[in-house]
Amino acid sequence: MQGQDTAERWQRTGSATGRAPGGVAVTAISLCGLVLLWVLAATLTDDAQVLPQPWDLIEPFVQALSSGELLFHLGRTLGRVAWAFVLAMSLGIALGLAMGRLPALDRWLDPWLVIFLNLPALVLIVLCYLWIGLTETAAIAAVTLNKIPNVATVIREGARALDPGLDDMAGVYRMPWATRMRHVVLPQLAPFVTAAARSGVAVIWKIVLVVEFLGRSNGVGFQIHLYFQLFDVAMVLVYAFSFIAVMLAVEWLVLQPWERRVRRWRG
Repeated sequence: MQGQDTAERWQRTGSATGRAPGGVAVTAISLCGLVLLWVLAATLTDDAQVLPQPWDLIEPFVQALSSGELLFHLGRTLGRVAWAFVLAMSLGIALGLAMGRLPALDRWLDPWLVIFLNLPALVLIVLCYLWIGLTETAAIAAVTLNKIPNVATVIREGARALDPGLDDMAGVYRMPWATRMRHVVLPQLAPFVTAAARSGVAVIWKIVLVVEFLGRSNGVGFQIHLYFQLFDVAMVLVYAFSFIAVMLAVEWLVLQPWERRVRRWRG
């Protein structure tokens, strides 16, 4: 009985945290397997100009870090990601909630949503640069416009799934709009918001790199473009993996704990 109780406690803990026991170890072993695959591929290639070994990136990484160049360009890219994320999430949540709650508005705007969902990101980036110029505003606008339709689509489905019984209860108690949003609507939308946020971060930073690659004078995408022209594979990998490491830290330390927290009320 004691062993069964312990197992049940472990199961409840895993459900509450979103991770099974040993999940960290599995992640670490999986990443080690990826590194070993990289080592094997680099050994078979036997050409550092094509694919350097992982340890060959240590020296250029330290040099870029000590010179301040790496942190500067990482900071500029993260700033663009943050601006685009906040704007895309704010506008996308408002649009998706309105479309999910107002069927008439949804019928009018649904064709627009479908068009923008299928409009290639590259086209929007080029158009923003042509219309606005090679400016910071154009870069952030291009990324934001690319992500708003995806956020709105996810939030619209969440708004459609809201419990009508809770809406009726809020109406009976004559809850003010702000109170109803805080205590009735947003807790139900929270899983959809977290899903949109996680996919949003994953997509936005990739689009930001393309924006920087095409038309900015700083940032990780600009540096990758520079070292691509110089055929410097090692520095391309240094900047790529540095930024991937930052985004993985955001995913594991911020988004996943937040997702587990907002799902906890569902039991």
